[in-house]
Amino acid sequence: MNIEDYKKSVKNKKIAVIGIGISNRPLIKYLKEAGADVTAYDKRTKEELGEIYAEMEKIGVKTVLGENYLDKLDGEIIFKTPGLRFDNPALLSAKEKGAQITSEMEVFFDVCPCKIIAVTGSDGKTTTTTLIYKILEKSGYKVWLGGNIGNPLLCDTEKMSPSDIVVLELSSFQLHTMRKSPHIAVITNITPNHLDMHKDYSEYIDAKKNIMLYQNENDRLVVNASNEETEKIGKYAKGELLDFSSKKDAYITLKDGEIVRGGVPVLKISDIKIPGMHNVENYMAAIAAVAGLAKDSAILEVAKTFGGVEHRIELVRVLDGVKYYNSSIDSSPNRTKNTLKVFKDKVILIAGGKDKGIPYDDLGEPIAEKVKILILIGKTADKIEAALKNYKKDNDVRIIKCTSYDEVVKTAHSIAKDGDVVILSPASTSFDMFSNFEERGNLFKKLVNEL
Repeated sequence: MNIEDYKKSVKNKKIAVIGIGISNRPLIKYLKEAGADVTAYDKRTKEELGEIYAEMEKIGVKTVLGENYLDKLDGEIIFKTPGLRFDNPALLSAKEKGAQITSEMEVFFDVCPCKIIAVTGSDGKTTTTTLIYKILEKSGYKVWLGGNIGNPLLCDTEKMSPSDIVVLELSSFQLHTMRKSPHIAVITNITPNHLDMHKDYSEYIDAKKNIMLYQNENDRLVVNASNEETEKIGKYAKGELLDFSSKKDAYITLKDGEIVRGGVPVLKISDIKIPGMHNVENYMAAIAAVAGLAKDSAILEVAKTFGGVEHRIELVRVLDGVKYYNSSIDSSPNRTKNTLKVFKDKVILIAGGKDKGIPYDDLGEPIAEKVKILILIGKTADKIEAALKNYKKDNDVRIIKCTSYDEVVKTAHSIAKDGDVVILSPASTSFDMFSNFEERGNLFKKLVNEL
């Protein structure tokens, strides 16, 4: 189906869109312009939505709002927000009545006219997705970036041509109900994550596996050969399998300080601007994804110039000899472990946030080894403190607990000395206090810049 046929198919249809967030607003407008009868559903009240509500009213979209917003869910087609489980009772009831349950990403896969490269993983997917996008762009392609990054691409489909390439970052929530796979699928790694949303670790793994489940013999799967779960998934590849590893032999591997592709050196580690072995692995995944498509000169150019994704070990400011870093994207213990490895000397770490139901035990060792002062905030503060004390009861890490980010930043500023590093790396999601990790990181940067 092409996009014109899809637009004709939704004309005059009763469509429900769940969630009026940043990503869904362009979708709602697009469906309305296609002639659909659109109703938007959101947990927030009219007052909480403010200008967003006014925008919906202006374009003629009906709204169902408030705590019980799903009680009257109705529509021939229902666009599910990624954060809502597929087995939510309201969705199951609507499905029983004949509603088609879908998502913006599922429809995009149906109508996209060009090659799709998609990246998932517990860690590194944002950076890897961005690297693939930049390398292909430097190689002369018209590239579209989407999924968890940017606006809904369904709204841009009419501008795409068959020679373009789409690069997507996909979460387990987006993949959970997908029934199509990309031409090139990349799984950076899989470790326990989002267990507050998934029934168990097995369901989380299955959701990630969906990225390659519907591939065929003409498609490509890129997996991390050093990660137990992704290595297992690689055995089910239906097409070309390209693996990467910084620890053992693979199609993309390390040799004498260089990233090697099929035995041929491609990129020196010393040419990579962003720090950390985890970023070397992100480059390895990206190089595997673009093999046969991109120019090696483009890989080198990106490596030398790309300074990293916002909110990922992002240098905010140097004040009185103290470096302040924002790594708000670190929403799991594993991300924080990787971030701490980047720094040679012990740091002042700001951590804590919403509990995703995942274990924090492994965070004890890196905190004991790499942190001198631990500033904790949020619902996971006690779990992070317990992880440290369970690892080493007599550790010499000073622990300070705060209740607001204003207090966090002022505390860090008052105790940091010339030469210190202060880094926000929460090891937790932001949803106890913020809408997303970007909002958390932006507030941290604002407060640091106001010091």
